Amino acid sequence: MQNNKLILGTLLLNLFIAFLGIGLVIPVTPTIMNELNISGSTVGYMVSAFAFAQLVLSPLAGRAVDKYGRKPMIIIGLFIFSMSELLFGLGQSVEVLFASRILGGVSAAFIMPAVTAFIADITTNETRPKALGYMSAAISTGFIIGPGIGGFLADIGTRMPFFFAAAFGLTAMILSIFTLREPERHYEQTTTPQQKTGFRKVFSPLYFIAFMVLLISSFGLASFESLFALFVDRKFGFTAKDIALAISLGAIVGVIVQVGLFERLTRWFGEIRLIRYSLIGSTLLVLVMTYVTSYLAIILVTMVVFVGFDLMRPAVTTYLSKIAGNEQGFVGGMNSMFTSIGNILGPIIGGILFDVDLNYPFYFATVMLAIGIALTFVWREQQPADLTAEEKTS
Repeated sequence: MQNNKLILGTLLLNLFIAFLGIGLVIPVTPTIMNELNISGSTVGYMVSAFAFAQLVLSPLAGRAVDKYGRKPMIIIGLFIFSMSELLFGLGQSVEVLFASRILGGVSAAFIMPAVTAFIADITTNETRPKALGYMSAAISTGFIIGPGIGGFLADIGTRMPFFFAAAFGLTAMILSIFTLREPERHYEQTTTPQQKTGFRKVFSPLYFIAFMVLLISSFGLASFESLFALFVDRKFGFTAKDIALAISLGAIVGVIVQVGLFERLTRWFGEIRLIRYSLIGSTLLVLVMTYVTSYLAIILVTMVVFVGFDLMRPAVTTYLSKIAGNEQGFVGGMNSMFTSIGNILGPIIGGILFDVDLNYPFYFATVMLAIGIALTFVWREQQPADLTAEEKTS
């Protein structure tokens, strides 16, 4: 047990370092845009290139995680991440920056399913929600701290955050090589026997509704999150500091909730009801965002919205991990794939709607999240009859 805690700590540290590296580059991206005369639409395409690469590779990476092991995929992913950041730091043309973002998406496709599967291997159904809550907290904390460090490093040089991100990635890779050991795979029997093989398993009742909830909610969330900064800038006149404050407060509270309450909430409500309640709260507040006017109200609504998102995501991951059995890599890959689809399409549709009316992306997000809520009710009704008592209370 003590050894598993050490391994979990290493995995969380790796995730923290990787997402710290991603957060480092956020403050200097506008400066790089100006240096190379890159338009905002080009930056949008680069973001989509990252998500598209992750989308294409996630199913293959998920299978590779099951076939070749968790540790090798984590190491490969961290190495590719490091190279992608180094390439972005050295890049002097749009083509090189696109190649960097594509490599970044490839690295994410390898890292996330492998880490999720690794955590599932070293935890039980009872301890997994807490561990996955810690995983989400490690990611959120990296995003919180990264931009602040990146802003400090930018005073030394605009490319310096990218070089530090590359160094952090290599550090995490070396740490993984020497401290991680491929876990044994033993799972509690909690689901029905396998009904389909290959990609067709996505359409199994066991997985399909969960993946559809993930896809539709990611679609709505990406539409909201990608346009949030532009929305509050145009509608409320928020400065960069105001935007950072709103997002940081939400992320900090989200981390506290993930670490301190997520395990208890999944135990009290079960994953499906927690997902439902998180979506209901977030949907209502995304709509409220289009009506509030005072600075304090905007900050509070934003903070609670992001907390809802931070509860919903690990709850979906926990549920999928619980029912996956010996297919943790496959499920982790599908998780990344459907999230990536939402991350590609949500910002594109949200951006088009924003040009028509700045409130429209939020109305669109509200509708998509409401569809996700409706699916959670169908999801409960279609649970297999022979799930364990713990799952039936979900």
